[in-house]
Amino acid sequence: MCKTEYAVCGDPHMLEGSLSVFLPPLSAAPRLSVPNPWIRSYTFTGKERWETNPSYCDSVKRRHPYSNTRRLLNMMDLAIFDFLMGNMDRHHYEIFTQFGDDGFLLHLDNARGFGRHSQDELSILAPLYQCCVVKDDTWQRLNLLALPAYRLSDVMRESLSTDPLDTVLSEPHLAALDRRLQKVLAVVRQCVQTHGEEAVLIRDMWRPLRRPPRMQP
Repeated sequence: MCKTEYAVCGDPHMLEGSLSVFLPPLSAAPRLSVPNPWIRSYTFTGKERWETNPSYCDSVKRRHPYSNTRRLLNMMDLAIFDFLMGNMDRHHYEIFTQFGDDGFLLHLDNARGFGRHSQDELSILAPLYQCCVVKDDTWQRLNLLALPAYRLSDVMRESLSTDPLDTVLSEPHLAALDRRLQKVLAVVRQCVQTHGEEAVLIRDMWRPLRRPPRMQP
């Protein structure tokens, strides 16, 4: 499959690839593919609006389905997910149609993730630093994964330790997770400093509240 129009060929015949997992057919689980509002420009002839307009998020929030706060917050989670693994290729995302606008986003097509461990592409976080909103739940979890006892790289290393594919991520990639996590936290802190905690950290109103235990009489 090595042709002149392909950017990468084997050396001499071995080539790194990715593992794909197939979802149920659309007849069993109908899905909708949605273009990412922060899609990257793939040519040298021009830039996307978000790449030149720092206030781009204002226009996104006014149009469907991002006028739905939950969908917008889910986009922030997706941007953080992509930044942590260095995925610059999020041109679409998918949702299960049966849940309507409140459905969660399917984080599919991550083949460009975990490429260059030494590069942290901050533009992947454009949705976060342009909109300056994030789920309070997400914020709490990110802070937890920054603590020495729950360090993200350690959690990931332990999770992968039983993987039958053996070494999935190298140590430099694991170290990059911790480094990038700190940059996500810094972006949110800057948003809080600029706009205030109540405007930035949003509680997901669709998440059931945990009732406190009843006091014994």
